[in-house]
Amino acid sequence: MGVIYVDGSALIRFLPGVRFYEEWNGWAVPRLNELATTQLGLTELRQAAELSPRETKARAFEIVERVKARVPIIRFSDENVNVSTHAASVLKPFAALHLGAAVTHPAVDTIATYDIELARAAELYSLGVVTPGMPAGWHNGSASPIADVKES
Repeated sequence: MGVIYVDGSALIRFLPGVRFYEEWNGWAVPRLNELATTQLGLTELRQAAELSPRETKARAFEIVERVKARVPIIRFSDENVNVSTHAASVLKPFAALHLGAAVTHPAVDTIATYDIELARAAELYSLGVVTPGMPAGWHNGSASPIADVKES
């Protein structure tokens, strides 16, 4: 079974009140042992938690700590940075780093993202793309009414 790399745009869906929260959690929680991210992804999740309303901020940071404890961290490598440098001409810097992490990790075969450009680039590198709550093909204009959810 392959590993699913989760970028920051997907990680923030663990936070209540974020669009696709229900769909993401329904899909991701049963697959926590298949997910991986980078320190960058966790930083993006922490930043989103920081923006939570005062009354829900403590809960948001509790979720950040749970994700940090349960989702393995992929370290950036020289090979990762090489891929990211090439991708930076078409992707935002963080998206390029996420792509490099996913592409260069030997166990990763899928990326979970809500970033349209990153999803398109991931497919060019033969990675599967999952985006719970969005229709299949949403990122390339061929959306179908069936949600793009990878079955276990």
